[in-house]
Amino acid sequence: MLVTPAQRLRELLAQPNVEIMPGCYDGLSAKLVANAGYKVMFMSGFAVSAARLGLPDTGLISFTEMLDSLRNCCSAAGKVPLIGDGDTGYGNALNVQRTVVEYARAGAAGVMIEDQVSPKKCGHTRGKQVISREEARMKIRAAVDARADADILIMARTDARAVHGFDEALARCRDFEAEGADIIFFEAPETEDEMRRFCGAMTKPCMANMVPGGKSPILPPAQLQDVGYKLALYPVMLLSSAVTAMQNTLAALRPGSTIAQPPAISFTDLQGVVGFPDYWSRETRYQAKD
Repeated sequence: MLVTPAQRLRELLAQPNVEIMPGCYDGLSAKLVANAGYKVMFMSGFAVSAARLGLPDTGLISFTEMLDSLRNCCSAAGKVPLIGDGDTGYGNALNVQRTVVEYARAGAAGVMIEDQVSPKKCGHTRGKQVISREEARMKIRAAVDARADADILIMARTDARAVHGFDEALARCRDFEAEGADIIFFEAPETEDEMRRFCGAMTKPCMANMVPGGKSPILPPAQLQDVGYKLALYPVMLLSSAVTAMQNTLAALRPGSTIAQPPAISFTDLQGVVGFPDYWSRETRYQAKD
């Protein structure tokens, strides 16, 4: 019997422990997460916008660009379930439904839909605005309705904490639960007490977003589990690490530089990471014999 990505994610969420969820942004980063043994990953809109366009996460990247990146990430992730950042759904409630269906077709186990005004902004940066509570609820209702024809989980996100305060954000999370969302994401709570109040009020699995330098306290996984979270997202740590490594390498390559070349894997190991040995092995099966 074929086990779908969505079913793998459901089984993971049924376990008692919190799961660490690294953020990927392309095929290579998704493959590295899978090879490292993680059980779930997240395709970050911040990271995709940065890596693909070199631009900030401010709604500049399009639905088709995100969908194309998602296909690459899902393919490279193998059997590891991946949740895709669906931003605002790229339009109204009917656009949300298309996003849900197309993300499922691309291989995503889940899709995140948020309640920001378009163009959206990264959840831990300034200038956010949110749509009305009723419109936000209707978008999640549309996503859940689309789920009936697509094997995918719906993660409902609110950014209302920064705009209207904790109580309004929690009320939206309760709306999302009532509409049938599978995972609830209260973005950017500002204290551990707020995190506990949120998780304590929910009956569905909750996700924490761990962004160093962001608005939420960074708690270790064991503490996040004690608070009540099921998923702990680290959306930009791989991207941040990659940027540091590339900047250091570029500095070391400058003529006259006295900076030591940073550590790097060998070319042979790099070939292994991207799959040359497997390719060569399979290639021999189809070579014509003289």
